[in-house]
Amino acid sequence: MVDPHRLRVFRAVVQTGSINRAAARLGYTPSAVSQHVSTLQRETGLTLIEKRGRGIVPTAAGIAVADRATRVLDQLADFDSLADDLRSGRSGTLRISCFSSANRAWMPAIAATMLAEFPDLRLELALVERHGQLTGEADVELYVAESVRGDRDPTVADGVADGYDVEPLRTEGYVVVVPRAHRLAQRESVPLLELADEVWIDNDDARGPCREIVLSACAARGFAPRFRLDAPDYATAFDYVAAGLGITVLPRLGAIRLPDDVATLAVDDAGVRRRIMLRVKRSMRTHPAVQRLTELIRDAART
Repeated sequence: MVDPHRLRVFRAVVQTGSINRAAARLGYTPSAVSQHVSTLQRETGLTLIEKRGRGIVPTAAGIAVADRATRVLDQLADFDSLADDLRSGRSGTLRISCFSSANRAWMPAIAATMLAEFPDLRLELALVERHGQLTGEADVELYVAESVRGDRDPTVADGVADGYDVEPLRTEGYVVVVPRAHRLAQRESVPLLELADEVWIDNDDARGPCREIVLSACAARGFAPRFRLDAPDYATAFDYVAAGLGITVLPRLGAIRLPDDVATLAVDDAGVRRRIMLRVKRSMRTHPAVQRLTELIRDAART
């Protein structure tokens, strides 16, 4: 492979028309420039310059090589600039995986800040409930610890994962959303068991871990929810509640942008909790954009 540095020296010779002038431009001795040109001729198997009188002139092959060298060196400069941007986090792609309620509550503001501070950065987001949406492994992942089955890998949920650093963000309870005219609407909290006779609206068509937490807690209290409607997501479930069709139970983080005709109260039950975890690819931990992203996620989790 041709040494780009020799291309740069040879281009200077062609541009200045002289070994001596090229040496002066580059800050080299004339003998060093001559040596670079001779080595380039051996590497390419081409005669690039020839003597004419007391000076030199490029051959047709030399002119073609100098012209192509300009394009090659420009591309290398672009590559160096790209590498510098990637190191500094100014460009590239960050792959982020998160669960739906974090995506809805936290990610819009976080994404807005990231794209404002890193204008050439691309964010690729996917829901952990929907596998296969990312083009590669996530660089940063928000997940619910209870989504990792203990019989499959009991360590991952508690903070150990090959190639990743894992940390707990927060533990949160659940809330129940009821119609504004409901008998519980004026209460601040309600025991889970007191909801046994209510008509429930399901809110998770992915049948994910957050739903399983509720079902397991209900089973431990001796009942199963009476689901009469299946909503595909939290927002649709809220609309059904506002229409007076039942109640819906969900993690506290998911209870945002609610209709006016509903009320929210805490589910008073220690068994209805979930742990939110942050996982960061270890090879990306020092990446400036990843550092800023995780800072914003931690700030959001503290609110």
